[in-house]
Amino acid sequence: MKQIRLQINEAWRTGWANPGQTLLDFLRNELNCTEVKQGCGKGDCGACTVMMNGVSIDSCLTLALQAEGAKILTAKGLGTKDNPHPLQEAFVEKGAFQCGFCTPGMIISAKALLDKTPKPNRDEIRRGLSGNICRCTGYKKIEEAVTSASERSSEQCDDRELKD
Repeated sequence: MKQIRLQINEAWRTGWANPGQTLLDFLRNELNCTEVKQGCGKGDCGACTVMMNGVSIDSCLTLALQAEGAKILTAKGLGTKDNPHPLQEAFVEKGAFQCGFCTPGMIISAKALLDKTPKPNRDEIRRGLSGNICRCTGYKKIEEAVTSASERSSEQCDDRELKD
């Protein structure tokens, strides 16, 4: 076992990781980040998606020891109940979830997409979310939510520029 330290949602956390332990298992079992979901365990479903140093990754395919010193963002770190992230608001408003199991990973993938491509078209959204599987909603409402969040984010940026 080795002690590792990483920044989870802007807070530094320390825990003990075994060689071969996935980041997913470390986050869920050692640090109690249960918003990161255990899906297929093979990198096919995207339920375990987190951002590591600004890049979306499948935490089931990444070793915990590889995350030493990394900055990790989970869906829980995007916003709060009182101040939700535009993606969280859009997913609720557009009904882009049913059971909610895929939603944390889907939102993180959407965040990574919008960070890279602030105004994506439909094809870019589909490519950006292609590593995430939803068995309940289909993808139309999810695509609509990402588009809505994109529009909302650009409006907020425009408002900030006008105030400056």
